[in-house]
Amino acid sequence: MNNSLLERRAGVLLHPTSLPSGKIDNDAINWLDFMHSAKLKVWQVLPLGVPQQNLSPYLCYSAFAMNPALLDTHQAPIIDQTDFENWKNQQAYWLPDYAEYCILKQQHHNVAWYDWPAEFKFREQAAMDSLRAQNQAEINAICEQQYQLDTRWQFIKAQAKQRNISIFGDMPIFVAHDSADVWANRQCFLLNNEGQPDVVAGVPPDYFSETGQRWGNPHYNWEHLAQTGFEWWLQRMKHHFHLYDIVRIDHFRGLQAVWMIDVNCPTAVDGYWQEVPGAELLTAIKAQIGDAAIVAEDLGVITPEVTQLREQFALPGMSVLQFSFDGFEDNPHKPENIRENRIVYTGTHDNDTTLGWYNSLEAHEQQFVYERLQQDTAVDINTALINEALKTEASLAIIPLQDFLKLDTHSRMNTPGIADGNWEWRFEWTELPDNLGADISAMITANQRQGEKSI
Repeated sequence: MNNSLLERRAGVLLHPTSLPSGKIDNDAINWLDFMHSAKLKVWQVLPLGVPQQNLSPYLCYSAFAMNPALLDTHQAPIIDQTDFENWKNQQAYWLPDYAEYCILKQQHHNVAWYDWPAEFKFREQAAMDSLRAQNQAEINAICEQQYQLDTRWQFIKAQAKQRNISIFGDMPIFVAHDSADVWANRQCFLLNNEGQPDVVAGVPPDYFSETGQRWGNPHYNWEHLAQTGFEWWLQRMKHHFHLYDIVRIDHFRGLQAVWMIDVNCPTAVDGYWQEVPGAELLTAIKAQIGDAAIVAEDLGVITPEVTQLREQFALPGMSVLQFSFDGFEDNPHKPENIRENRIVYTGTHDNDTTLGWYNSLEAHEQQFVYERLQQDTAVDINTALINEALKTEASLAIIPLQDFLKLDTHSRMNTPGIADGNWEWRFEWTELPDNLGADISAMITANQRQGEKSI
């Protein structure tokens, strides 16, 4: 594992949109101060991209652009034109495409790029030259906004470093079909002559869903990507390590094999597994970026081949305590099975809060939870599960803020499979008890998670 991931630390999961202002303004600095007082050394965030209509940060209009909603326009700095031009040149591999895509989305009433007139859908030279000439000011304004966002985030990242806090980011493995990335890099994706996929991404039926999950993202054209030395992927990974100190690859099993669903199938039932050159990609990433701090999201049904790939590159996986209370002794989420090469969570952004999860259990199931934890029922479930996570051998323990605040289902961040009402939770500073930082600090100290190397 990357050396920084060997340190025995604790962190907190909180997306910046869940700050009281929902922005990376002074609230973000105050948040870092709170984390520092609580000895929390890792701030995990969700993707910072521009979300589509349902607000999901996992389905964005760009794999590179940041969400303008995060920017406090009252704090927007005066732009140094020399710095801006230098930055713009450094971002040339994605920024012009994104700005042009945004302009065309506006001009075509927000319809998807594959429904634009042919000259823009296929990026014909004359049409694109005309677009740039006629919309230079608008394109530049979008670039300036992205510059301001990046400048502000780099300031936040530097402030975190001063407090010995690492920022842990998340990268969805797939990108949205209607995105600047697919529009501008069609050859990197499996699309037909009309820009439509014949197969889409998802996961097959399992014990969670009889029909599986049909996500609808286009699949990568791995043959083309390999021929280019995985250039697009390497640009994306480098960009993420510009934003974050640690990067989680969501749906890591998709770097071993992907579920290919016929585009005409309304569910994920009709599909097949297709192996992909994940080992070659990870080798290329290591050659370009070095021993980067990458985490593999390996939740769900994981095959030995996926585990072998993760272990080949010494990437830590994930364990979630809410999944640990069953009768299977080999369950990788059980505290006694969690080793140093795992990141342990009470729950993730896709889980109910710990209190919400516990309240949904039958009385005998609640009793079983406390028996397994060997805790007195006088200890509230949040404290019990948080302490259990901190106690494990996992090098890093991450707790959602909702669990530190002992909040119920109403404060859940996301319910998978439900389109509306997600990604909107925010806390208020008045909700943080005066003694919360000291209480968290005491738990971290008691479980020796101040940042020393794991033994």
